[in-house]
Amino acid sequence: MRHRFLSRSFCLLLALAACSPDVDSGAPLSAPPAYKVGDRLPAQGGGAQAASSYREITWDELIPPDWDVAEIFAGLNLDGFQDADPRADAALRKMRQAWDNAPVNPALQGAAIRIPGFVVPLDADGNALREFLLVPYFGGCIHVPPPPANQIIHIIAQPPLEDVQAMDAIWVSGTLDAAAYTNSQMGNAGYRMQARRAEPYQWGTETR
Repeated sequence: MRHRFLSRSFCLLLALAACSPDVDSGAPLSAPPAYKVGDRLPAQGGGAQAASSYREITWDELIPPDWDVAEIFAGLNLDGFQDADPRADAALRKMRQAWDNAPVNPALQGAAIRIPGFVVPLDADGNALREFLLVPYFGGCIHVPPPPANQIIHIIAQPPLEDVQAMDAIWVSGTLDAAAYTNSQMGNAGYRMQARRAEPYQWGTETR
């Protein structure tokens, strides 16, 4: 219901972007940007990676190599859709079914990883966030429909995180469970992680 104001064609285009390879915009990292819907966080690597026992990964690695997103949208001419076009409705239903059942990458089961993303709160006790979804782009699950299940990680924070708000950009480190599936009102997560460390995403500096 919360996404009805969006055009159907925009949702479909954003759906395609959700599984497109991560792109480094080349913008200077001296200060946090004013995030726009669909913005992703460039990885930083370097010294942070060397100092961590968790392997830094990209969101692309969560997608199985044999999952062909293009097949879902084969034959669709998104430029030709009007907002009230019934074909757009049908395409969105097809997309949502595919997205909610998007397969995970079994090679990442039990992997100790570190990944940046945006926070979608699920469960909090006052100002302490106990559970949340981590998504790859700004606005996912809140301002626009959820990304595919293989692009959502259900995070269980131990201990709970203080002063973390919706759509905050953070790094999360922990052991990935590729065999756990979470169904929530905010989106379906194909992965789960017990967060061992979480920290704000720092622009222009190495985080550890």
